[in-house]
Amino acid sequence: MSWDLEFISEENFKKHVRATIMKYGEKLESYDLKRFNSNLIDPIKLIFDKSVYRVGWEEIVNNEIFRQRDKSNNNDIGYFHQNIFSYFAGCEVPQAGWDVIYKNPDGIKMPEGDVVHTIYVEMKNKHNTMNSASSAKTYIKMQGQILEDDDCACFLVEAIAKKSQNVKWTTKVDGKNVQHRLIRRVSMDQFYTILTSDSQAFYKMCMALPGVVNTVVNEEGGVSVPQDTVISELREIAAKYPGRTEEMAMAVAVYALGFGTYAGFGGI
Repeated sequence: MSWDLEFISEENFKKHVRATIMKYGEKLESYDLKRFNSNLIDPIKLIFDKSVYRVGWEEIVNNEIFRQRDKSNNNDIGYFHQNIFSYFAGCEVPQAGWDVIYKNPDGIKMPEGDVVHTIYVEMKNKHNTMNSASSAKTYIKMQGQILEDDDCACFLVEAIAKKSQNVKWTTKVDGKNVQHRLIRRVSMDQFYTILTSDSQAFYKMCMALPGVVNTVVNEEGGVSVPQDTVISELREIAAKYPGRTEEMAMAVAVYALGFGTYAGFGGI
């Protein structure tokens, strides 16, 4: 199958996918009971979830392991979204300051007609990940950059925006609504379009991604599959309560994780 991405080579895309997967690092290590309960799980929630969703102990435990892994994986996907731009013409991914800086000596035309030669980018995985204080701080940072350099624009780029957009970013600073035509809120597809002059660029990347991820994961020495031992360890604990039903014995084993030092639970 021919390579359809003109803005990044197949070799570099595969390299970046591999680097992202390797960022998962310790999350790919197996979970034992100690690691599973390192931040103290909520036994009551597990009991409710298991019954309400009508699943077995193995599935609910595996779901909790997945949730714990997934919680920290968001940063790794942020790495993917940000660092892919190091392969784009005119783009830099600085170690600090901004997430991405894009320079085009031929000029970059803004929707209102302004032409700038540099775009400074703050990037977020999802549109709702910034609280009001964080939004105000980021906006003030962008205002400062435009005061320092009047030949630039500043973008808040969202990987998962509410919709495809390139609009003035309106937010609140000190309780007042603020906006500027060169401080913009831009969805990822629109940012790709600006960088590549191809409105389908982000779509093409997404279409190429599954095959490349599978290739990297399945290549020799690529990614090890974790062998979690949590459910077997819980069953060993449950076996210590022969006078109870299997279901109740497993519930007691789960209670011991969060409530082992609570009154009454020490002897269960």
